[in-house]
Amino acid sequence: MTLKNSAAAAAFALLALTGQAMAQDAEAGEKTYAKCRACHQIGETAKNSVGPNLNGLIGRHSGSVEGYNYSEANKGSGLVWDEATFKEYIKNPRAKVPGTKMVFAGITSETDIDNLTAYLKQFGTDGKKK
Repeated sequence: MTLKNSAAAAAFALLALTGQAMAQDAEAGEKTYAKCRACHQIGETAKNSVGPNLNGLIGRHSGSVEGYNYSEANKGSGLVWDEATFKEYIKNPRAKVPGTKMVFAGITSETDIDNLTAYLKQFGTDGKKK
């Protein structure tokens, strides 16, 4: 490998790592979560509010938080909240689940969505950070 190729490989690796770090910025995601806070809670003391609590969101089935009164559309959607499904949903909830009672314009910034996802993924079903 030539010096030029080594430098290019190092630069590519640095960009890849920087991109991953930016995509996984939970601290920035906490700031994005402020858009969700009016309706949703998260953490050890989280309760259902206007919307269900978001503890353990990634990996759970839609319409499954105990004690929350979901729309039939959400309960019957059959969705499991993985990162890709959440990303599509949070951009436009009513397009992803027609009939949902979630009234939210959506988040369109890919960076904000990635950061929000990183923030939400920190919390287990018990509300404790993993």
